[in-house]
Amino acid sequence: MLNETFHIAVPTAFFEDESINIQGTIDHIRYLYKQGVKSVLVCGTTGEQHSLNINEKIEILDRIVAEKELINNMEIIFGVSSIRQKEAEVLVKNIHDTNISGILLGYPPYILPTQAEALIYTKTIINHCKKPTILYNNPNRTGFDLSLESIIQLSNMELVVGIKEAGRKERVQLLKKEMKRNDFHYYAGGESELDEKVILGFDRLSSIAGNLYPIEISEWFKKLVSRQEITKQERVRIEDILLKVYQGSPLINIKESINKKGIAIGICRSPIGNQ
Repeated sequence: MLNETFHIAVPTAFFEDESINIQGTIDHIRYLYKQGVKSVLVCGTTGEQHSLNINEKIEILDRIVAEKELINNMEIIFGVSSIRQKEAEVLVKNIHDTNISGILLGYPPYILPTQAEALIYTKTIINHCKKPTILYNNPNRTGFDLSLESIIQLSNMELVVGIKEAGRKERVQLLKKEMKRNDFHYYAGGESELDEKVILGFDRLSSIAGNLYPIEISEWFKKLVSRQEITKQERVRIEDILLKVYQGSPLINIKESINKKGIAIGICRSPIGNQ
């Protein structure tokens, strides 16, 4: 199962013509690994997943699996979502026989499946993949909201280990009351309102700001979860970090800073970054 309480959602690298730069992505993951990061989420967030076609996703997967030091020493989670279920099935079949630690299973944007259709979609993909799975509910971006009843039903699957809830954060309290499992985890998507989310029951973090400040964000989150005192100096430091990352477009800010470190993470695919 997935053991790390903190992972970093890494952006995908692109060249100036918007073609995929897998080496740049690998170089950034290796940089985080050298900083002590134990887990990353690849191809799963920062808004880029649905710009990648199935061949690009498989190419990223193959290169990561070939990086033996990273794949053998990190908990690597791979993002799985597609408007077409058949393409998601192809991807997870490729993941099945690898050392990828688990998957983040998001829901198709725009098409608005019913709850029944979403349940079949989820179960089919998990059964093809056979990897620990984090459900990803992000109604603001997809238009689809996985219901509490659906989450409870899916939690009966042993491989479903948690949910990344980017909808109404208060739902976590309701889920915790209804959940029969003590080993089900609640992932916060990014650092926004993280103090409040931890109080509500979020116990894991899918970090964005950690791309630039992995040590600071990890230590801050550990203190929040363990209810340790956070000094005024620490709070000021975190507020400064979050301002640098989240003021404007976080993805653009992150990529600009990574490029300045000498890692060729490149640009965002338009329209993100249009001037």
